[in-house]
Amino acid sequence: MTSAPAAATTAVPSLAEVEALLRRPLLELVHDAARVHREHHDPRKVQCSQLLSVKTGGCPEDCGYCSQSAHSQTATPREALLAVETTLAAARRAKEGGADRFCMGAAWREVRDGAEFDAVLAMIRGVKALGLEACVTLGMLDDRQAARLAEAGLDYYNHNLDTGRSHYAEVTSTRTYDDRLRTLATVRDAGIHVCSGGILGLGESLAARAELLHELAALDPQPESVPINALVPVAGTPMGELPPVDWSEVVAAVAVARLLMPRAVIRLSAGRKELHEAAQALCFLAGANSIFVGAELLTTPNPEPASDAALFAKLGLEPVGRA
Repeated sequence: MTSAPAAATTAVPSLAEVEALLRRPLLELVHDAARVHREHHDPRKVQCSQLLSVKTGGCPEDCGYCSQSAHSQTATPREALLAVETTLAAARRAKEGGADRFCMGAAWREVRDGAEFDAVLAMIRGVKALGLEACVTLGMLDDRQAARLAEAGLDYYNHNLDTGRSHYAEVTSTRTYDDRLRTLATVRDAGIHVCSGGILGLGESLAARAELLHELAALDPQPESVPINALVPVAGTPMGELPPVDWSEVVAAVAVARLLMPRAVIRLSAGRKELHEAAQALCFLAGANSIFVGAELLTTPNPEPASDAALFAKLGLEPVGRA
């Protein structure tokens, strides 16, 4: 493991208080979040990860936002699990491009023992041998499988809550909110760092958005990594026609996440390509200190590396791995 787990949760604001935070004037909210951010993190440093889809499409889940669901007719092709060496070649390129963490995603409902899981374990060991942190997102898993991931050296397991509990049934029907929470508990019990966040713009109310942030902050310990995603609508999915999230809502969510989870790494994730530079700058000011680099984020577009480098130069930011 690369760092100690986040401190145990103390004095988490009530749900009503979290919603009130989301309703605060944006500049006041950003000001307060920036102060908290600087108390716990170097504001000049941004952790950079690269994410690769190692098994694409055909997922039996019916998540309404996802291009990889077997329930939706999208342009995303179905692809078998990548070879271990193909994955490690991508990890090497990611490291050369400035990433210090390599994330691998498989479109599975749950982990199943066998040759494919063994291959993923080999991928993790190979990524670690390259000197990178390793993260995977594989769906649900049991205690023994989590223990095997930990033994392979896995640093982070990503499993997003997606949205607030009251809105969850509008997003998917093939698993429950408590299924997700149980998976997070299994990961935590295995000694693996938790990466869990949500997606803005799934048709949720502000109250449901507050529920999501409150649920994350109430985890004990809190997640070490919290991705804040904005929906990237995909044609052919049930949520493919939803309107885009306003940039100010992304900034507000980042700021509230920082206030609620001061020690967590707040990751500005999917939808960043749709944010103009000034909006991204406000997110970094408000507490975002991690991004995905590379031109693609699983199956959706991500800002080009050159544009990220230019933005970092303008803002005086540096990747965590750079001295």
